[in-house]
Amino acid sequence: MKKLLFMLDTDPVANTFDVVVGYDGGADVVTPYGGITPQNVEKMVAGTIFTRPPKKKHLTAIFVTGSNMTEGEELYKAVRKHMFKPFTVSVMLDSNGSNTTAAAAAALMVKHGSVAGQRAVILAGTGPVGQRAGVMLAREGAEVIITSRKLDRAEAACAATKQSFGVDLKAMEASDEASTTKALEGAHICFATGAAGIQLLSQKQWADHPTLRILTDANATPPLGIEGVDMMDKGERRNGKICYGAIGFGGLKIELQRQCVEKLFETNTLTLDAEEIYAIAKKLA
Repeated sequence: MKKLLFMLDTDPVANTFDVVVGYDGGADVVTPYGGITPQNVEKMVAGTIFTRPPKKKHLTAIFVTGSNMTEGEELYKAVRKHMFKPFTVSVMLDSNGSNTTAAAAAALMVKHGSVAGQRAVILAGTGPVGQRAGVMLAREGAEVIITSRKLDRAEAACAATKQSFGVDLKAMEASDEASTTKALEGAHICFATGAAGIQLLSQKQWADHPTLRILTDANATPPLGIEGVDMMDKGERRNGKICYGAIGFGGLKIELQRQCVEKLFETNTLTLDAEEIYAIAKKLA
């Protein structure tokens, strides 16, 4: 029997990037569907769990994707809700690449030494990548600060991570150079996860920073999120800091996604969300 991967995309048109990685992850057939919601997914789940005998169910898997992680989370919950033992197949959530991006970045930061007791600041961290990276670093023992141009947005993101993952993060405003500099006081790690083409941190703000040791930028569209960090940086030393650019840690992100897909076909009971994907990332890093 062939390995079948069903890609359930919350967007109207399914993402071709995930289709390619699905094949690279070992699927024999990748079937993408767009416009999938919690309301219309039940029949699709039934088709995956009832068609093959118990010993062959591991050869069918589901990948939940799309550009909106909030919608992806709801779809992921609905998919799992419609399964029951022994009628299950493995499921992975990676809407907009948020889980694999956050996990790859966090795993590389931890690779350079324990972050326990250190301060990690995630600039413009209210999106799913920033929130998930914050959760991963917090569970490693770091004090994590989520920033936004508006304090209430940062506070809402921290409340969301508390509700979803049971992790306490701190919120701070970073709307200009002064407030960003204040947020970085005593920081050891800085991860910029802002929108493409928006600079969040100037080189003068970090070049001589007395405590910063790791800088990671998720933006690959000029101007980059952290000035002075090259998008190709892969652990490069700049001004005494370890630097990662979006392309530099992107290779690990893609390999991580590929290996996660591969693992879906090892059993019919695997569920891959942020925590499970991060564990795989740490081994790869």
